[in-house]
Amino acid sequence: MVVIEDETSIASAIAARLRTEGFRVEVTADGLDGVDLCRRVQPDLVVLDLMLPGLDGLEVCRRVQQERPVPVLMLTARDSEADVLVGLALGADDYLTKPFSPRELVARIHAILRRIERTLVFPGPMMTVGDVEVEPASRRVRRAGRDVHLTPTEFDLLSWLASHMGTVCTREQLLAQVWGYRDGSGARTVDSHVRSLRRKLGSDIVRTVHGVGYALDDSRAC
Repeated sequence: MVVIEDETSIASAIAARLRTEGFRVEVTADGLDGVDLCRRVQPDLVVLDLMLPGLDGLEVCRRVQQERPVPVLMLTARDSEADVLVGLALGADDYLTKPFSPRELVARIHAILRRIERTLVFPGPMMTVGDVEVEPASRRVRRAGRDVHLTPTEFDLLSWLASHMGTVCTREQLLAQVWGYRDGSGARTVDSHVRSLRRKLGSDIVRTVHGVGYALDDSRAC
């Protein structure tokens, strides 16, 4: 696991807590060094601060995701919708706003890793939504025959909705089933990922059911 955080006290606290959880942790305080570190160690997950020297967290996330899909948990001192949307669009799987508790950080990380492990063990059959093909076994998505890059969380969200075609899923259900969060927190995370899916796959890929949640339909226009 790689931690890219320029505040020494925060980086040390995160690394210490993760090591007590049994993770091997590499730490760097610089964005460019973080990209190089990820390239060398091929981590299972990256904890990434938004504000960094050298390269900011958004550019680090973009470069890391270009080289290989890897779960990214972004840390930010800002909580604006724009910051969150940009981070998620560039490949972050989730985010935490500072200050946060080490307990919540660990819970988020375990949830992300459990989700990825579960989808690798039980891939399921290929699914089609209009001109979009979802292939769980290879974790590939194609639109009109062309590959579309999705982050691990975007893929899991699309797969869950596609496997429950026509069913309206509440944000709480999606948080529990896709993110593994049982306390109902993080509703905006769902909304942000849905926006990202629409940006990459078409505005009509996910239907909003106001006051309830989201759904995919067989009737989606191509």
